[in-house]
Amino acid sequence: MTGDIATIGYGLATIGPGIGLGLLVAKTQEATARQPEVAGPLRVNMFIGAALVEALGLIGFAAGFVF
Repeated sequence: MTGDIATIGYGLATIGPGIGLGLLVAKTQEATARQPEVAGPLRVNMFIGAALVEALGLIGFAAGFVF
């Protein structure tokens, strides 16, 4: 029973990072299309943001094993 709850919890925990990553990449592409000269700094900021968003997914994954 607890495994089922943990699986559902992890599934719900992946929704936020999934949406966050989609928005992050979409807005970076939009900004690059508007101002191509700042593509380098935008890419760096996107990778930093992606790492932070993915950390949330990993925390949700680890919480499934802890509880």
